[in-house]
Amino acid sequence: MRGRPATDVLALPLRLHGIELGRPTDALVEPESRRILGFEVTCGDFVQRFVPFSVVDIRADEIALGSALTLIDDRDLDFYRRRSRPLGELGFVEPWVDESGVIHEARSAA
Repeated sequence: MRGRPATDVLALPLRLHGIELGRPTDALVEPESRRILGFEVTCGDFVQRFVPFSVVDIRADEIALGSALTLIDDRDLDFYRRRSRPLGELGFVEPWVDESGVIHEARSAA
């Protein structure tokens, strides 16, 4: 199972066809399954939006988005906030994200 540190994923820019649209500020996680529902993103116009995990491709240097139509405006973000918790509130120590968006505790160096 491959994955990467959650901090690395949250440091990536959100891009559409190579054009940077914004930066993730947090990952919203469904607490029971520990699966990322999506990312809160501050866009270039300084508006907070949401992008579902299911519509992005996490690459080495970006979170790639296939269509700007999948960005959800701030007024609809509360729907996702009510059904999730920010990653930082879940108490993980050095969490990492697998390819399917599930959050795990830090991997052992052993």
